[in-house]
Parts: sequence; structure tokens; C-alpha cells
Amino acid sequence: MANTTEKVLIIGAGGQIGIELTENLSKIYGHDNVIPSDLKDNTVYKTNPYEKLDALDKTALFDIVKKHNITQVYHLAAMLSATGEQNPMFAWKLNMESLFHVLDLAKEKHIKQIYWPSSIAVFGPTTPQQNTPQYTVMEPSTIYGISKQAGERWCEWYFKKFNVDVRSLRYPGLIGWKSAPGGGTTDYAVHIFHEALKKQTYECFLSEETALPMMHMEDAIRATIELMHSPAEKIKIRGSYNLAGISFTPKQIADEIKKHIPNFTITYKSDFRQAIADSWPKSINDENAKADWAWKEKYDLPKLVTNMLENLVNYKF
Repeated sequence: MANTTEKVLIIGAGGQIGIELTENLSKIYGHDNVIPSDLKDNTVYKTNPYEKLDALDKTALFDIVKKHNITQVYHLAAMLSATGEQNPMFAWKLNMESLFHVLDLAKEKHIKQIYWPSSIAVFGPTTPQQNTPQYTVMEPSTIYGISKQAGERWCEWYFKKFNVDVRSLRYPGLIGWKSAPGGGTTDYAVHIFHEALKKQTYECFLSEETALPMMHMEDAIRATIELMHSPAEKIKIRGSYNLAGISFTPKQIADEIKKHIPNFTITYKSDFRQAIADSWPKSINDENAKADWAWKEKYDLPKLVTNMLENLVNYKF
């Protein structure tokens, strides 16, 4: 169990990862010690002390850190892959400048530890697509991927130059039932469940044989917390760790859904997100995470589909 004297700030707590991470960290540290923040007014958190925050406002961020005596920051705010392609300059500004604000707080000893997520978007069309290794060619083709790759290098640089305790995971596509799909290329694998339950049909923006690495949100949250709770000497990679769950195609997930909803149908109409998906790995090698801090996923595809459908039936957004 982690030290309950920790005070945790979550930046971007209104997003898909932030909602579940706040919930899980509150169980560990207590609701009063976990401070969710986001650009929007609070409509989610009833028991945590919420802060409205623009991640680009360094002064406001510093004031919140001082006000709450923050020791850890989970910096989740970012513009995702598909959305970022529509607004590339702002995506770069948000994703990079907000990271520098947090890294500088740690460099100046105002906080002790940082979690910052990376993504499989750091890889590109020249990357080996099967069993993609930790160290490989990285030529990302999206602004999101470019910013995440640059962020990885900055995180490692701050660790080496200033001993900043920053930790990171390259998330695959994340599938959870507690928030609506966001602006990511892998979000079809969340939206498909909503449409299956509402309409029993779904039009997919990727082709039926587009395999992508995916992971149940519960596994991703658990990996994040296990990484942050691991002794510093076990964290050998200060850029970002590869993280794998399961890989599947839209056809494979649709076939699995049909086992529960026999009348479900899927059609395919590729859009600009197809080119993004085609540039990403089809499966990930995460041997380093397994070796360094004993990572192990729990969800396979049948278990994931069952879990999503059972929970979404009764869930209201």
C-alpha cells in the first residue's frame, strides 16, 4: 500500500482515463488527498476537492500545487490523434507546453513524482507492425504521435539532467464503460458497444481487418498504479514503457458481440482515421514492463466484451 501522506493532482481528470484513475487513486489515498482538475466545470466529482484548471496556465497550476501541497501529478491532458489532426498547432502547444509546466515543477522540487501517458501513436508506418519492440524505428505520422514521441525524450532528459521521477506508459487503445468515447482513432472499440446496445448496428470508420493493440481500461489503470508504486530502481525506462493487452480487428470484436446480441450487424466506411490506424502497430511487445515491474494483463477479448456489455446496459452518461 502506498503512503497515504501523498497528495495527488490529476490534470485532465474529466477524460476517459482520468475518471477511472481518480476513482482508483481515491480508494488508495482517500478522496480528500486526490484532487481532480480539468478545463471544464465539475459535473463528475462529488467527494473530491475539484479544481478548474487550464493545463497551459503555469501560474494557476503552481497555485493549485501549493494550495494542496501536491506530491504527485498525473498529467493526462492532451489533444488526441483524430482531433489533433484537425487542429495541429494547438495540439502541439497543449501537449508539449503543459508537459513542460509539470516537469519544471518537479525540477524545482515542488512535486516529487510525475505520471505522463504516452501512446502507440509514437510509432509510424516504418515501425515493425507485429510484436513491435520497445526500441525500434519511430516515425509518427500524426501531431499527437509526434508530440508524444518528443514528450518521451523530454521526460528521459529531465530524469537524466535533474533526477525528475517521471514515469510513463505507451497506452494501446483503451476500452472502458465509465465514460463516452473521445477523439481517438481506437475509440471505435468503445463506440461499437454503445451502438450495439442502442441500435444493434454500427458503421465502423476502419476496415474490418484493421488489427490494433487494445486494452481494457481496468488493466490500463492497474498498470499505471503498479508502475507508480514500483521502487524507483526497478524503473529502467524513463521515456515510456511499451504496454500490451490484446490485439483484434473490428470484425473480431463484432463477431464476439454477436455472441451476446445475435442481431447485431456492422458495416464499414473508412475515413481519415484509417490512414492513422494503418500507420500504427498491430501488436506490441511489452517484455520490458513484464521484466522490470512484473506487469501482467488480465482481460482477453471474450472477457472484455462480456464486461463491457454487462456494465453498459445499466450505465447512464
